[in-house]
Amino acid sequence: MGKLWFAHPAAKWEEGLPVGNGRLGAMILGGRERERIALNQDSIWYGGPVDRVNPDARAHLEQVRRLLLAGRIPEAEELLRLSFSGTPQSQRPYQPLGDLTLSYRVSEEAGQGTDPDKEVETDRDGEDNGYRRELDLEQGIVTEQYRMAGKQVRKEYLASCPHGVIAVRIRIPEGTISLEAMLSRKRFYDHAGRLWENAIFMDGTLGEGGVSWMAAVCARVHGGTVRVLGEHLVIRDAYEIELFIGCETSFYEKDYRQVLENRLQAALRDGFETIRQAHEEDYRALYGRVFLRIGEEAEDMPLEERFASGRKEGFDGSFAALYFQYGRYLLIASSRPGSLPANLQGIWNEAMEPAWDSKFTININTEMNYWPAESCALSECHLPLFAHLLRMWENGKRTAREMYGCRGFVAHHNTDLWGDCAPQDIYVPATYWVMGAAWLCTHIWFHYLYTGDRAFLQSMYPVLEDAVLFFHDFLIEVGGRPVTCPSVSPENTYILPDGTRGHVGVGVSMDDQILRDLLEGYLKASKVLQKEDTPLAAQSRSFLERLGRPQIGKYGQIMEWREDYEEEEPGHRHISQLYALHPSHQIAPDRTPGLAQAARKTLERRLSFGGGHTGWSCAWIVNFYARLRDGDKALENLEKLWKDSTFYNLMDNHPLGKGHVFQIDGNLGATAAIAEMLLQSDEERTLLLPALPKRWPEGSVKGLTAVGGVTVDLAWSGGRLTACSVYAPRETEILFRYEKREAFCRLKARERRRIFED
Repeated sequence: MGKLWFAHPAAKWEEGLPVGNGRLGAMILGGRERERIALNQDSIWYGGPVDRVNPDARAHLEQVRRLLLAGRIPEAEELLRLSFSGTPQSQRPYQPLGDLTLSYRVSEEAGQGTDPDKEVETDRDGEDNGYRRELDLEQGIVTEQYRMAGKQVRKEYLASCPHGVIAVRIRIPEGTISLEAMLSRKRFYDHAGRLWENAIFMDGTLGEGGVSWMAAVCARVHGGTVRVLGEHLVIRDAYEIELFIGCETSFYEKDYRQVLENRLQAALRDGFETIRQAHEEDYRALYGRVFLRIGEEAEDMPLEERFASGRKEGFDGSFAALYFQYGRYLLIASSRPGSLPANLQGIWNEAMEPAWDSKFTININTEMNYWPAESCALSECHLPLFAHLLRMWENGKRTAREMYGCRGFVAHHNTDLWGDCAPQDIYVPATYWVMGAAWLCTHIWFHYLYTGDRAFLQSMYPVLEDAVLFFHDFLIEVGGRPVTCPSVSPENTYILPDGTRGHVGVGVSMDDQILRDLLEGYLKASKVLQKEDTPLAAQSRSFLERLGRPQIGKYGQIMEWREDYEEEEPGHRHISQLYALHPSHQIAPDRTPGLAQAARKTLERRLSFGGGHTGWSCAWIVNFYARLRDGDKALENLEKLWKDSTFYNLMDNHPLGKGHVFQIDGNLGATAAIAEMLLQSDEERTLLLPALPKRWPEGSVKGLTAVGGVTVDLAWSGGRLTACSVYAPRETEILFRYEKREAFCRLKARERRRIFED
């Protein structure tokens, strides 16, 4: 269980199998005579920090507002385009580290030793068959095996967090193998060549004021010889080869070269087997917390065959379980304490000019990356997001002050390596949106709800407070309530009664919904930290009481804007007005049935016009249906995502031009959605099997996490709950609900209890 495999080397990058340790990642493409290992390091972004705040913004804010309130939308948008866009308009792009290219030759003669590992498969159908390239999710290791020149070759690849390197082992039990290795990058590197007699390197600086970096690969051989010629690592006639790949940058380390050399020396000293054991212990401590079984285990078959079968006959439950655990694997591999957060591609990017610069897009995509972190027992993987919020904080305070004349902290719809908070792009439907930091800051209270980590809450409270403070200065009064102005409903376009197209508005629905979560989280955090008796807290309570709530429009839908406008694109990929349904809990079928019905109408309307046509959008729709407790519709849209928005290596794809590009948000959003189908938790109650599809009648899950950090183990048969066990890491009270049955539990620290047993 938990294996993804191909019966051939990758024909393209999107058929690779990813490994990662948070900072350092690789796409394993495989190959008999020649292979390319595509490398990434999370701080390889081109260019240094820049103050991009448009100096004309603050002077024109009131004029923009007057134009919007007067209904002169095109004039307001033109003024925003000129005076509020960043200068320059774009933030920094994330780039690949480069490639390690390996060329192989197998000796026809017998080797000097015998490999003790006898698990290598023999040739099944003749020479050059028996190829298998596999990612084992339970180990976090990729293997490749095949026959070459009549000999079995086995390779193992892993990205070790404890050692900070990518380690590769190549073994040939009954012969010897030779290889030549070379590090390269398409551009933007300065030097390459010999580091030691058994190591090569390349280095460079990524533009003016940018990150300086060094990457290297060293070798340890059993039998044979190793030396460096030019910029090639040359190994001859070895029966076992160990390669260790590392990269360090000035973003993390002042003396990054020495840190890299020390890491590689430690890897050479410890060797692959010790590194593998440390990696598995570290990795399994995270991955092994959750087990999911849905139905019977499927027949072992290559990924292309699984897709062909699923597209023809429907995807079985075991595919859903595999996909769920793959999403958890991707989050572990791309977001670990001490790394940057997962960007649009996690860490796996092969393009020097990637789509959307592979940045942190914070009008949903980055937030979606972290939806599974708490519920799927990967709370530690959430921490890089908060570390980056701290990087953004000072920039966001300067942006608030210089652009808007406001106190506090603001960010728009993108940020980058340097925590840039100024508007990104000159794209009116998205650029002039002030809710990016606010949405990110809702994660602070969410993380505390699961962890109870008071020290964390204390450390992040000033950031949360400044996010709230900005809106106390920025909001204006319209119709007796505080509203954002200017703002957009991310990337969508409305139509005025006279046919005018508009993007920028006043009091956008999603803004009110995010602000409600932000203010409630801030006030609850203030109470926990005994800081509730302040003027800001009192004013926040007043704002919260007067904030707008979701309204129902003429189609029975949740309104997206303050006015019930028509949309230019009714099937738009963003469904921002349903933030209140998910990720928030403001709308729920039992608490707000009228709004829940309107949310369903909104989804039906979006889908009838072709919505959900990108992977991340489809993943969000699965979450929406899970919250509406419609498991069959949730599964229907999961299958749509797998059929239309998933590469064969299970990575999410996004349409771009005539092709598709990888984005990780669809994977991680859908992983969160599968968890939501089985368990939903908020501060009031935890629902068991709230959206179980009819096609998943049998199964079990262990380790999903509810508010309070309570882990929940479930089993079901015939579509009915048959067993439930809960465990509390600390003292807590929690209400569980299964259909119409309830169980209120006062749990002691480290107490395990069975509930709903007849």
